[in-house]
Order: sequence, then C-alpha cells, then structure tokens
Amino acid sequence: MNVEQILSTLGLSELQFALLAIGFLILLLVVILNFKYARARRKSREQGQYSLDDRFAAREPSFGTGFADASNEGRAEPTLAEVVQSISAPDHFVIDPRIDCVITLRFDEAISGSEILDEIEAWSELPSQSTTPWMCEGLNADVDAAEDWETLHVEASYSELQLAIQLASRRGPIGVLELSDFCSRAQALADTLGSQIDMPSVNTMLEGAKELDAMAAESDIQLSINVLFDEPCPWANFDALMRQRGFKLARNGGQYEYFSNNAMIFNSAALDPNQAVTQLTLLLEVPLVAQEERAFERMLGQGVELAQAANGRLVDDNGINLTEAAVVSIRQHLDVLYGNLEKSGVPAGSSTASRLFS
Repeated sequence: MNVEQILSTLGLSELQFALLAIGFLILLLVVILNFKYARARRKSREQGQYSLDDRFAAREPSFGTGFADASNEGRAEPTLAEVVQSISAPDHFVIDPRIDCVITLRFDEAISGSEILDEIEAWSELPSQSTTPWMCEGLNADVDAAEDWETLHVEASYSELQLAIQLASRRGPIGVLELSDFCSRAQALADTLGSQIDMPSVNTMLEGAKELDAMAAESDIQLSINVLFDEPCPWANFDALMRQRGFKLARNGGQYEYFSNNAMIFNSAALDPNQAVTQLTLLLEVPLVAQEERAFERMLGQGVELAQAANGRLVDDNGINLTEAAVVSIRQHLDVLYGNLEKSGVPAGSSTASRLFS
C-alpha cells in the first residue's frame, strides 16, 4: 500500500498528514529534552550553580553575517546530520512580535529571577539544532517596581516570562527543526517551572516566517551611485578629496564611510589603496537608514560634488551617463519602498529593521 492509499484510508489530506508529522516530531523532542534537561540540572547542581545575571549584563547584541541579495540562493536548512551546537544565551534585543515568535509562560505565583536563570542555564547547556539567537524577558512583579518587561535579574520576582526567537533574517526564514527545537525547550522549561504556556502552533509560526521573509526580500534594496573619472585619480589626492567631503576611511583601509548623527548612512565599495582610482561606487542599504536622513539625496549630492571636483561623471551600472529621468524613477521607487516598510511595521532605520535585515 503506497502513501496515497494510506492517507485515503485514514481520511487525511497531505497538509493534515504534514501537520501530524510535525506534531509528532515536537512531542518526541519534548520527551528527549525533558530527559536531557533533568540530567543537565542534576549535573549542574553537582558542579555548583553560578549566576547568569553578570553574564547577561556584559553581553553585547550581535548580528548575523547577512547575505548580498534577497534571493534564496545559498540558504540552507539545518539537518540532523549537521554538527550539534549549544544554544546561545539570550540576546539583549527587545522582543518584537512583528518579527519574533513569542512564547509566554505564566506563573500562578511570582517566581524569583534566580530560579528562572538557574533553569535557563541548564537549558543553555543542552545540545541544539538552532543557531538563531533567542531572547528572554520577565514581567517584574515586585511591589516597588514598575510592572514592565525587562531583562531577568537574580534579585527580582516575575509573574510572566516571554521567550522569543527571530522568525527571519537575511539568511532566510527560520527552519522547522530550529523552531521545533525552540518550542520543545520552551515546553520543557514551562513543565519544570510549573507554569502555564501560551504558544502559537508551529504551522502558524512557519507561515508567519515565510511571509516575513517574502516581505523582507522585496524590501532588501541596495542603491548605488557610480562616479567614473575621466583620468585615474592618485590615491593620495583621492583620499584628501574624500576627507574634505566628510568621508571617513574605514578600518579595513579600503572603504569610505559617510556618517550622520553618529551612524553610517552610506559607504563606498572596496577600493585598492595601492592603485589610482578610476571609479567610485557609493552604496546605500535602504532598509537600514531612516527616511528622514534623506540618504539617497545626500549620496547623490556627494556623487555630483566628487565628479565635479575630479573630472568625473555619474554613470549607471552599465557605464551609461545617469539621467535626470533615472533619478526621478529612483525617487519614486524609494517612496513606495519606504511606505511598504512603514505599513509592514518595520520602518526603515528602526531597530526592528536592523535585526530583520541583518
């Protein structure tokens, strides 16, 4: 009897069968994790516990490496054959339901931060299929504290706990194994702490991840302006010209960066300091810079000034002179792009956009 006959006999559609399989996988992971979780807790207590509060306080947010374009090329889902890695400690980003899968744990009575952190330490020591950073916040229940979500502290008490993992980034949407692993760990933590758990279905979260990734792929635009010099510009002269225009040489010594309000808003493509410059390309990552910065207009203005100062001209990627009509078209597309990002709840230049497009 083949698969189609089995499904027909059971009265299940392919979608129902897939959901059943995912549910079984999650159940199996919960059983395995509960066993490993208890073992890790015993081992941790035998060796002596230590507080995570200081470790969390010293941790700086970090971002992923990203990818050059919005296509799916180069993306790979984690497989069971991959090297198992330990799950990373929570990052210090603010949880955002627009781009995060959020699971809530509710306690009948407030629980101390030290107890939660002890259990999270045991969780962190377990092997994991996930390389995506996760986040944790607690709802402070202390009488003398403002009831608000915050990073966990040993001395505080909490009535609720939020666990979150980012649904998509430039690497693509979160994989089913990563998400199932995270949900299983959250369930195991809820069982250990004796809390109620509010968790969306895995299918709902996976669909949300795909939709978020599709939106991000459409909005992940990099604009470029090329200045083609009629005669090669010696590096020393070029460097002086760029510094006069307010550019700063990057640490790698081969790129220039332009800052506004202490943040880089556009930069140059890589150059060779040992050769005269024949072409300069300025690059703008649109989703990462707020619309109010008018980054494209400022980048265009710098390109014009540099071309005039060094006998150059603005060209497109094909080497054809940049026309006013092309500039107008770019402005129109930018207005649409900024509007779409705003409607999606991920405005350009926001911390949410920085996480999504990392």
